[in-house]
Amino acid sequence: MNKPLNHADCLKLAETLGDRPETTIQIHLLRHGFCWAYVVGEPSKFDGVIIQSKLDPAEPTGYGSDAKVLWSILKSLKDWDCIEVPNECAKELGEIITSETGRKVRYYGDVYHALLKPANRFENEFVRQITLDDLDLLKSSQEDFRRSCFDTSERLLTEGFAACAIVSGEIVGVAHTSARGVKHSDIGVFVAEGYRERGFATASASIVAQKVQEDRQIPVWSAGETNFASLRVAQKLGFAKLSTMTYVIPEKS
Repeated sequence: MNKPLNHADCLKLAETLGDRPETTIQIHLLRHGFCWAYVVGEPSKFDGVIIQSKLDPAEPTGYGSDAKVLWSILKSLKDWDCIEVPNECAKELGEIITSETGRKVRYYGDVYHALLKPANRFENEFVRQITLDDLDLLKSSQEDFRRSCFDTSERLLTEGFAACAIVSGEIVGVAHTSARGVKHSDIGVFVAEGYRERGFATASASIVAQKVQEDRQIPVWSAGETNFASLRVAQKLGFAKLSTMTYVIPEKS
């Protein structure tokens, strides 16, 4: 099995990948030491690479156009359920997985957007930015509101931005910078069932997108191809579609 890169080589790999909307999360993980990274070749010139988050190992990401190279890494990894890869090698990788494991696969598109103009502004009486003063409130909320590519809620609030919908003293919706690269910040959003379609996601994400732009970064938004609610929010805020990648999802064994 390939050994994971050390931190110095992870930083080299981050530079090689380049800070783009579809690499924002992986750049964040590599720079902070929150992942395992496996490379065929060298970090500065690789044939294939897979990055597996230590915070969420079930969904690694692969880069490179050779499906056989990616499989040579992936087949030895543990705790993964699916992998996101460039579109051009997704079908071949799926065929290899089926051939090698007997498991059928399905494919699912992930759509990447960037906000290249001032964020459209939306307000909601229940929505506001939260800061370290609200740390206890965030820590007491359900896990879905705290899930990000930061290892603690403190780091999320000190190194990024967050805005919440707060009803009766409890968080019911959140938008935050789930990951931050050099040029881009990825925005994640979650609203609890029973509180959706009330404008909470749009208003929260609007605040975070404005803060990211004030910090001279480009907001990034990704959503599954059939996640129409998320895609609508991105459109309302002014995000433009830039690229897509594909999840290769084997059936459960």
